[in-house]
Amino acid sequence: MFVKSIETATQYTRSIRSILRNYGSNEVITGCSTCIIVNDEGWVLTCKHVTDGLIKPADGINNKYAQFKSELAELPAMSDSKKRKAIAALEQKYGYSKLAPCTIQIKNTFDNIVDQMYAFTVIECGYADLALIKFEGFNQILCNSFPVFKDNSAELKQGLSLCRLGYPYSEFTNFRYNAQTDDIEWTNTGKADSPLFPIDGILTRHVAGGNGQIVGLEISTPGLKGQSGGPLFDKDGVVCGLQSSTVSFPLGFDQVNREIMVEGKKKKVSNYPFLHLGLCVHVDVIKKFLDENGVKYLVG
Repeated sequence: MFVKSIETATQYTRSIRSILRNYGSNEVITGCSTCIIVNDEGWVLTCKHVTDGLIKPADGINNKYAQFKSELAELPAMSDSKKRKAIAALEQKYGYSKLAPCTIQIKNTFDNIVDQMYAFTVIECGYADLALIKFEGFNQILCNSFPVFKDNSAELKQGLSLCRLGYPYSEFTNFRYNAQTDDIEWTNTGKADSPLFPIDGILTRHVAGGNGQIVGLEISTPGLKGQSGGPLFDKDGVVCGLQSSTVSFPLGFDQVNREIMVEGKKKKVSNYPFLHLGLCVHVDVIKKFLDENGVKYLVG
């Protein structure tokens, strides 16, 4: 059902790839998010929690750790015990601890959106989980086909089959921890991409905001981590929403210390099942946000 529409959505759906490091660890943590290229002017749409959690904080977090390293390097020669106390004082000053995860570095890269850029601006929505990213300084947008947003949202009824597309699996490997510079960095070696992954479902309920107006669409299957910011579209490839989050409801079919047979042996197991449902920002809310910021887009 969604073969052609997935091919259509693939043309404008892109990944935001992230690498992170916590204090006291050299392990590089990877993550993916999703965005869609709205038009040929460099406007990209994603979720607010993506820009809030990864993109906007990056410079502040990286600069803070650079300042910490600078002060650490300026410590005078002293005995080991005094140096440990001095380092502990610096850690307290900057809020770093090896006992609790504390992110000290974030690096992001935008995959296959523009040929080059010198800056970008983030505009976040104040009433929905939406954000716009405007790229500057590019010569060419790496996209020839742009999303078509649903014009008549009255057609979005219970039982309608819809599909989401995004990047839930961080399979890229083109990064490393550089011990000499104590930094995480992108490299020209390794796998530079991650696979697109679709997941379909039916529209189960419309989600109303505090004023009673419809702001979201609930889908019968979960949105997977990394698909945030990806399109929700119908069988014709028309965008009906944007994947935002997943909610979980207990089903009440709990099994506690139930005895079952496992490989010929009796074993007691417990299970607390939940129903996981995807929440998407409604297309009308998306169009309102785009209109407010003067972003041109297609409807159909």
